[in-house]
Amino acid sequence: MVKQMNDLIKDFPILNQKVNDEQLVYLDNAATTQKPRAVVDAVTNYYYHDNANVHRGVHTLAERATAKFEGVRKKVAHFINAPSEQEIIYTKGTTEALNWIAASYGRSFVKPGDEIVISYMEHHSNLVPWQVLAKKNGATLKYIDLLSDGQLDVASAEKKITDKTAIVSLAHASNVLGVVNPIAKIAEIAHKHGAIMVVDGAQSTPHMKIDVQALGIDFFAFSGHKLMAPTGIGILWGKSELLEQMPPLEFGGEMIDWVQLQETTFKQSPWKFEGGTQNIAGVVGLGAAIDYLENIGMKQIESYEKSLIASVLPELAKIDGLEIYGPLDPAKRTGIISFNLKGLHPHDVATALDMEGIAVRAGHHCAQPLMEYLNVAATARASFYLYNTVEDGHRLVEAIKATKEFFRNGIV
Repeated sequence: MVKQMNDLIKDFPILNQKVNDEQLVYLDNAATTQKPRAVVDAVTNYYYHDNANVHRGVHTLAERATAKFEGVRKKVAHFINAPSEQEIIYTKGTTEALNWIAASYGRSFVKPGDEIVISYMEHHSNLVPWQVLAKKNGATLKYIDLLSDGQLDVASAEKKITDKTAIVSLAHASNVLGVVNPIAKIAEIAHKHGAIMVVDGAQSTPHMKIDVQALGIDFFAFSGHKLMAPTGIGILWGKSELLEQMPPLEFGGEMIDWVQLQETTFKQSPWKFEGGTQNIAGVVGLGAAIDYLENIGMKQIESYEKSLIASVLPELAKIDGLEIYGPLDPAKRTGIISFNLKGLHPHDVATALDMEGIAVRAGHHCAQPLMEYLNVAATARASFYLYNTVEDGHRLVEAIKATKEFFRNGIV
């Protein structure tokens, strides 16, 4: 399987280049992934052969574009095991999807005195919308604690989620700690108290098989660009009975049923949420990315990434002065490794690694409350994906060692 996965590199021309005279090692996949030829070709072919606005048009190009657009909706439903493609809503990405849940469902159903429960590890996209909603509707925002190794504290969740809880919203996988949260267990607790369960799937969907029915959740959101699709396209899945209760947030073309001078009726879900011309090419690219991933197999991808982390994590842990955030057991995390090198700012570490051709990210990773919880200002973050190799991990380890020596010797 390793040889087969390593062969995928040829599908990503961007990886075949040198940065600062060193062969590129791209380890910023949690921010965005590279795109295979199949995705780029699908978008190009759409523009060259099928470009037209979707729905209502009766000419051939419009019918082709509509067939592709709606065909991907069905493909996404299968990809995450949604009961119906009519529960699949196109968005710009995870951020917009979570905002829509808060602004539409939340503002309609969260009452003064209700509670919204999230965790300290949430990305700002799964935190700020709930802050705004809580303030607007008079609700209270509560945080689930973390264990010492960064995993979600289920005992804390059981205490924080009460009969006052209206919404529980958690990341399936942390974009900093790499931990995979026990979503099915938390959803069970939430439902026992009459709350709905929202899941930020931005960092899980590219790396493991998603089954929204098995998770027992109510809403799920993910971004296309983190699973090799174009930027600007994402998915909101919700149970049909909840989507039908939610008012649309954008008004105009495509989402209306009938417009009169003083009254308008709207289409049913998902189309009532998709006002205006959508990112049709992005949808086409998303479909091609899903085809690419499913041709490999999501379970195979997850297994391969865990083998990569199992090879690199112990070597990183041996570096004196390197602090790794999140569990050291590869079985308990995704391909994200956040770290700090004692005495060095993570931006300096990232710059030094870039000089070695290694692309990592440094900063607060849109998770400032988590940084405060960890008592750090920022971290460096290496994040692996299916086109990375064991050699990439070895290059990272050696480059961190070289960076440590470089600064220790006072060479600036």
